[in-house]
Amino acid sequence: MSALPEFLVFALVGAAAQLVDGALGMAYGVTSAGLLLGLGMPPVLASASVHYAEAFTCGASGLSHLAAGNVKRKLFLALAIPGVLGALLGVWLAVHLPTDWMRIALTPYLLGMGLFLLLRGAKRPGERSEPPRGTPLLGLAAGFVDAVGGGGWSALTATTLLARGLQPRAVIGSVHLAKCVVSVAASAGFLYGIGAGHVVAVLGLIVGGILAAPFGAFFIRRIPARAATVLAGLAVLALGINNAVRVLR
Repeated sequence: MSALPEFLVFALVGAAAQLVDGALGMAYGVTSAGLLLGLGMPPVLASASVHYAEAFTCGASGLSHLAAGNVKRKLFLALAIPGVLGALLGVWLAVHLPTDWMRIALTPYLLGMGLFLLLRGAKRPGERSEPPRGTPLLGLAAGFVDAVGGGGWSALTATTLLARGLQPRAVIGSVHLAKCVVSVAASAGFLYGIGAGHVVAVLGLIVGGILAAPFGAFFIRRIPARAATVLAGLAVLALGINNAVRVLR
């Protein structure tokens, strides 16, 4: 496959993941990582490529939320600091675990994340602004599984915090800015562990995500949130089933 068609394939992956993320406010990482795995990319390279791209895409989003006043300092710190530690632990595991074992480990993760999105119910918006107990542990766990699986940070943190009654604006802003810090830390870890990786894939994910961002904003106004969640859950669940079939062959 020549460089240009290969770039277009990864750009389409980035665009598809961004459309899902634009509709749900989450799932860019797990969708793009799952699609890259479906294309046959090794798990550690898929996760590294996603985090390299997210260091740019999440940076713009997080800084925008910060400028808009959507970030709560205590909540951000409670997520970001343990999230970085969890991400570095996840990177270490992803780099040192053999590819076949990584694929086996990711199969229940993808299946579980697909079911998680399918079963995620709409919650009434909360009014709390202080981070609830257990938030640092949530950040640590989310950073770890995000680095190992290539995604899942927002799906785990945002959904859990919203269910605990926090203000949606504060949750989304703080989670996105913390994700930027976690992605930079994970990218540094992957860069040290495996190098630059698949440069064409990273550039394709970035360009595809940027180009699709306006359409994601349009999409979220045209489709019910529950329907978008179900579609994303079905997509990730299908990717998990495909990964399971590849493992069992």
